[in-house]
Amino acid sequence: MRTISDLPVALVEEILSRVPLTSLSAVRSTCKTWNALSKTQIFGKTRQQFLGFMMIDFGLYSIKFDLQGLNYESDFVEPSIKRVSILDQLDIFKVFHCEGLLLCVFRGNRWPVVWNPYLGGTGWIQPISDFHKYQVSDKFAFGYENKNRNYKILSAWKVLDVNPDCDIKCGVSLKGKTYFFAKEIAKAPNVKDFLVCFDFTAERFGPRLPLPFHSCGLFSEHVTLSCVRDEHLAVLYRRYNGVMEIYITTKIEPNEVFWSNFLKVDLTTFPDRFYGSRSHYFFIDEEKKVAVVFKNEPEWTMDCSYQTAYIIGKGGYLKSVKFGETPNDRKHNNAWNINSFMLSSYVPSLVQL
Repeated sequence: MRTISDLPVALVEEILSRVPLTSLSAVRSTCKTWNALSKTQIFGKTRQQFLGFMMIDFGLYSIKFDLQGLNYESDFVEPSIKRVSILDQLDIFKVFHCEGLLLCVFRGNRWPVVWNPYLGGTGWIQPISDFHKYQVSDKFAFGYENKNRNYKILSAWKVLDVNPDCDIKCGVSLKGKTYFFAKEIAKAPNVKDFLVCFDFTAERFGPRLPLPFHSCGLFSEHVTLSCVRDEHLAVLYRRYNGVMEIYITTKIEPNEVFWSNFLKVDLTTFPDRFYGSRSHYFFIDEEKKVAVVFKNEPEWTMDCSYQTAYIIGKGGYLKSVKFGETPNDRKHNNAWNINSFMLSSYVPSLVQL
């Protein structure tokens, strides 16, 4: 009699690739062979999936997009969204991604936690001071040393005497380092913007790296960073006139960067509900030549609120996808946390915590 452990590896991979990332632990527990295999290799590589995480009402949700069937003539599989139950008892206000690991920071004086969504393991991080309470304005960097891949978290810059001498904005981790979008501490309009990298091996900030544009610092502008398969850095720049540009690095190191234009669209030709949003988070698909862009605020009806993803391509291609409907009766009298955001596409990790 054949059992599920006798299934071919290719079929197992196809099965597991259809399971939500945060449900893999429960599925693996049904078969010892599957569980052993999943700890030494990552399943689902053959499917064109993009995984990410979004904060809603101080809770963490996993999101899965399958762009394999996307083209300019037909539809694709609708995105799925699921709440992460392992962290359901605590209010999360910041999340950082580094090569398959998530650093979650909670409100109050609770310790941060590092979580591996693929393997399901967690590790609690004790702060330098037991009395430190993390604030929304706190800045973080999450990465590792190159030699031994020892993961590190940077939050108290003054302790290491590594003040970057600039106004740090958003940041993402790439190849163990954290790259920040930053501006000079000066008065407008003479404010220069740039990238700055924190190297966890040297425990220092690197030199200022050029961006492929210059933002004017106006309220109507917006700059966001994203990772591309943990190999490249992408930057979205929305100009004050409604033009949105996305660039991707062709080479990036702590002291050098080169950019290539990926997409440029005029948002004034798009629906008002998208054009009127100032803040966006995104990831890109190089093969499909599209960007998936998320607004930083929900849309509303009389009965519910929901989030919308916009798939944008060249030639004015635009497809909107509604997901994450939430009744208007949640706690805090607010169905969506105003600071909800989307992380860059997630690549699973085999790091044990």
